[in-house]
Amino acid sequence: MALNTQMTDLAVNAQANALAALLNGGKIKVYNGTQPATADTALSGNTLGVTLTLDATAFAAAVSGVLTANAITSATAVADITPTWARICKSDDTPVFDVSAGASGCNLTIGAFTTGTTVGISSFTHDVRNSTAGL
Repeated sequence: MALNTQMTDLAVNAQANALAALLNGGKIKVYNGTQPATADTALSGNTLGVTLTLDATAFAAAVSGVLTANAITSATAVADITPTWARICKSDDTPVFDVSAGASGCNLTIGAFTTGTTVGISSFTHDVRNSTAGL
């Protein structure tokens, strides 16, 4: 029989809200280069382009497992990069998860920017899935 997990909204909202709590006052660090294999993997030759700050209450309460970020503070770019990924961190810089980044078709849609440019993110959502299929 195939793997076929089906979770209730109650369960995925609890998971999502626990994740959200980790990110209160956290950071979105935008990099270029190859995204590490996991969020636990150290950086390797990546250039940090900008660090944006999540609100003290980073996300509104989850709805059907979807987290929607509250205000994200814009920041000044510290390097010229074409973003390829971002690391989402706790306020103390501890990594929580990584996402792809780029001009289109990525978790974080963001184009190239140059040093001194103000960079902002107008919205950010993360979906904790209700169901997963096995391999």
